[in-house]
Amino acid sequence: MDQSKTGKFIAAMRREKSMTQRQLADLIGISDKTVSKWETGKGMPEVSLMLPLCELLEISVNELLSGERLTSDDYQKKAEENIMNLVKEKEESQKKLILCFIICFITILAGVTLIMTAGMASMAVWARILLIIIAVFVIGGGIAVAVVLDLETGTYECVHCGTRFVPTAKAYMASTHSITTRYLRCPSCGKKSHCKKRMTH
Repeated sequence: MDQSKTGKFIAAMRREKSMTQRQLADLIGISDKTVSKWETGKGMPEVSLMLPLCELLEISVNELLSGERLTSDDYQKKAEENIMNLVKEKEESQKKLILCFIICFITILAGVTLIMTAGMASMAVWARILLIIIAVFVIGGGIAVAVVLDLETGTYECVHCGTRFVPTAKAYMASTHSITTRYLRCPSCGKKSHCKKRMTH
């Protein structure tokens, strides 16, 4: 789905109702920054907010996801397209996540192998140092690629306000995490929590 198109549609429907971003945000219980993010195409409303938003703007969820008013003839076709797009996005995110784990595993394994070789094999000091340096670069490069892939895969959902967001690389690297959560500050409500990893935007 086209986030930019959906954002422009939300803005148009909001203006049609003579509401400011702040007024719309207050009615839904979110910040005006979140509404601004939607309208500029930098994010999508999370699932829990779609129905309240659609009720306020007097549109259907199908129209929201399509980014336009739909006639009865177009409705079924667009509904099918939107479902397929969501399924496709989730599948692509899962593939990226698997690739992320594979890259991490291979690079760490390669790095550890190089370090063990440098420590156990008989060789000149300069060769031993070179192997260790290469190992560090291999591990560091693999982790960097894995981080980029993970950041591009889905979003994190704030447990306090439900906002979905993509953290900065700095915040991502500095946060403690489990497999499914990461301790991050929500850009919408400003609270820190163990945000849940979601496979879609």
